[in-house]
Amino acid sequence: MTAFLSVSSSTALSPDLPTPCGPISEAVTRCLAAGLPGGASVLPTLTDVDPTSRDVQLTLLICYELHYRGFEGVVDAWEWDPDLLRLRATLESAFLDYVREHVEPGDDATAEMDALSIEASSGTGPSWFLRDEGSWEQMREYFVHRSIYHLKEADPHAWAIPRLTGQAKASYVAVEFDEYGGGKGDRLHQHLWAESMVAAELDASYLGYVDRVPAQTLAWVNLMSLFGLHRSLRGATVGHLAATEITSSPGSQRYVQGLRRLKAPEACVAFYAEHVEADAVHEQVLRHDVVGSLLRDEPALEADVVFGMRALDFVENELADHLMARWSAGQSSLD
Repeated sequence: MTAFLSVSSSTALSPDLPTPCGPISEAVTRCLAAGLPGGASVLPTLTDVDPTSRDVQLTLLICYELHYRGFEGVVDAWEWDPDLLRLRATLESAFLDYVREHVEPGDDATAEMDALSIEASSGTGPSWFLRDEGSWEQMREYFVHRSIYHLKEADPHAWAIPRLTGQAKASYVAVEFDEYGGGKGDRLHQHLWAESMVAAELDASYLGYVDRVPAQTLAWVNLMSLFGLHRSLRGATVGHLAATEITSSPGSQRYVQGLRRLKAPEACVAFYAEHVEADAVHEQVLRHDVVGSLLRDEPALEADVVFGMRALDFVENELADHLMARWSAGQSSLD
């Protein structure tokens, strides 16, 4: 049986620094904990980077989180430290190269969205497994993986807003407005996820399980921040969000069915039920008013939009393969 920490949702704004897991994350966490940046850099010079390693992915997540909630005891000035940004850029380059090597290029966003809209009648991934036969223990493990993103749901995509214009911007904001609860704090999707974690007797604090999840989970989350924090990748951010919303509703419906089968607490069901309805609407807005408008204004971004869609599929499949391999072997999917 997997050991979980069972607590209520934390009210702390900033999480503690994650536990390092290799030389790069060790060096970075040591610097961040030491105080103010500046002076001679003690960060490592990187020459051979493995973007699939947990050390690299954890370091990227730590660097990105300085742009979100930061860390307890870490001064905010680290967010723009040039030495840390230089190290982050090296890791980002290796990660982005890795993803591009495994994603076929394309330049027809409409065809890509049409293909994503075709609902499969069967599958072998986590949503199908948890719908039909997965245990409550495995469902709770799945919640742990998803918590690294859902407790900041919509935030990574929000970086694109000031980089869009006209109808694309207006419609993109409309989708994000729904993700943020339509102006109601208790309807924030981040809040709904925290409620589902508490109902499942899991730790709902921000990054509460960052030390338990594997590199594949971190990479899935890091890709969103990588896209969002670079204006040059704004097309990929839009494509990533479009693919997320197009594929969300059918998958969420399978999780609703699985949670009902397991007689899960209603708060757990409610989160996915919300996404079944909301994301079906978001799909149409993104297809026509966001992607369509963006590409009319900036047709040169079409290949990037397709890349964002396919990159999402790649990192999600990497995580799905990890989950299913572990579960098929009767093992925990957590580290």
